[in-house]
Amino acid sequence: MLLDGEGWRRFFDAFEREAWRFEAQPTYAMPKEQENIGRFLRGEPKPADHNARWHERVRAYVASGRSIGRVRIVRQPMTDYQRYQFAWGIPANIRAGEDIRVLDVTRSDHGLPLTGQDWWMFDDTRVVHLNFRPDGTQINREVVEGDPAPYREWKRIAMENAVPFEEYVKGLDV
Repeated sequence: MLLDGEGWRRFFDAFEREAWRFEAQPTYAMPKEQENIGRFLRGEPKPADHNARWHERVRAYVASGRSIGRVRIVRQPMTDYQRYQFAWGIPANIRAGEDIRVLDVTRSDHGLPLTGQDWWMFDDTRVVHLNFRPDGTQINREVVEGDPAPYREWKRIAMENAVPFEEYVKGLDV
């Protein structure tokens, strides 16, 4: 089943305990972000209301006793999109209540059995693939039917090998 617009919003908001994302793409070409990415790359200041709607949602989830988090895969050197997220996006998402960790796979000899597919998992039982073109343009969101056990295992591996964002960026110029 494909999810879009309000259907996606309702599906997402229905989680009871935890929403968790595996974020593997090096870049995302989301139309709503293009203007701000341009501002970032030109060295302009971040708008005061940057990502405010997401922050409101995250604060509401946390206030209701739910948690939200993700592991962000990176490979050095980071893409312009990743640098934008590390500077403008992730710190404020964390202040809103998200648990964001980084898994650096620059040294590919780590041998971690992880997928390159982006996905959200809700309450460790419902999974949604986020399908992208190679340029980072989202194609669709697709509910995964079947056993969520492989996703729980990928989440476990990612969480065990990732570090908190704040720890990862110490010493980086972001």
